[in-house]
Amino acid sequence: MRLGREEVIPVSDPPHAPGDTAPAVDEIRLEQLITEAQTALPFELPALADRCASALGLGTAHIYLADLQQRLLIPLDEALEPLPADHSSGGWAYRTVSPRVVDAGDSLIIWMPLIDGAERLGVLAVNAASLDGPLMRRSRMLAHLFAMLITSKRAYSDWLAARTRTAAMGLPAEMLRAFLPPRTIGSRSCVSTAVLEPAYDVAGDAFDHSVVKNVLHTMILDGMGHDLIAGLTTSVAMAAARNARRGGGDLTDVVGSVDRALAQWLPDHFCTGVLCRLDAETGVLRWVNCGHPPPLLIRDERVLAGALDSHPQPPIGLAGNLAPTTRQVHETKLEPGDCVLLYTDGVVEARDADGTEFGLDRFTDFIIRSNAAGQRPAEVLRLLIHAILDHQRTQLRDDATILLFEWRPQYQ
Repeated sequence: MRLGREEVIPVSDPPHAPGDTAPAVDEIRLEQLITEAQTALPFELPALADRCASALGLGTAHIYLADLQQRLLIPLDEALEPLPADHSSGGWAYRTVSPRVVDAGDSLIIWMPLIDGAERLGVLAVNAASLDGPLMRRSRMLAHLFAMLITSKRAYSDWLAARTRTAAMGLPAEMLRAFLPPRTIGSRSCVSTAVLEPAYDVAGDAFDHSVVKNVLHTMILDGMGHDLIAGLTTSVAMAAARNARRGGGDLTDVVGSVDRALAQWLPDHFCTGVLCRLDAETGVLRWVNCGHPPPLLIRDERVLAGALDSHPQPPIGLAGNLAPTTRQVHETKLEPGDCVLLYTDGVVEARDADGTEFGLDRFTDFIIRSNAAGQRPAEVLRLLIHAILDHQRTQLRDDATILLFEWRPQYQ
């Protein structure tokens, strides 16, 4: 069954027409290839994808990964050219997390999103002479397989990291990014996604998120300064927070652990931050704000002014008499569909050539309009951070970090 140029595949697989017969799967060869994939080096993945596609009765296959700023889709095959994320069929599949089929004349190209849980990695381009239900399912299966392979190998592969960069990275950014989690994580009930700029020169900002059973932990930090020590400050803060979380500590234990770690190891440096804990079963949100801009609560396509404001508390890591004796934990109950937005001041203070700030109103209006248009959270933040960079002509005067999480319980 042939599909027209640029036609989008529906959610359900194409029907298996009576005259269509998908090629048989070479199961023995496919098993050998999957076994080989366990020890394959990352630079061998393009050739391996081709061979797996052939064993599934498909044509050639090409892997594209999103670059650090999500503007380009970079091919792992170094002989191919990158694709623009905003103006290509592959980019459409990446942005919408949906397959797309393009008529290439004598064949079809099936663009499959590569997804690791909730995180968008890139796309897989599969060639096929025709398309029916079985071939569509095999293309999807191939995409799932290589998403898992890429995820398992990128943790130790400098080649994969270098391949998705488009500029030289500063040392503070290199150190800090080694501590960052994936951009997007989540479960069936909640999702958290974040972006951070300047991608190659960040120093003091950081984010963290983690799902532990039914609890989503999120954190955003803004370290004092814009140098290696600022990055070291937030890196120590993230390590201390994770150490306390993994030891079973509650929210006050986590903040206290960060306070003590910075006071002990970097006594002249501190950071502001917000730490949150969302129970994804009940919607109960608890948070601590340590000298940081208050989180924003978005409900029914509007910001609930002051909903998550709280009495100001000192930054994290103050030593001696300046150190707080206790931290106040705040609590509220979210409603299904609520979004919570954490950000650093570099987001709203970004200025254009005339000195006009991007501003909080423009920031929140962008989020609301994008959500109302049906954009996924990760795509909302991708577009937003690009708008902020464009506003300041890509020359941010301060780090800009945004973290957005939403609660969508399963019964919705």
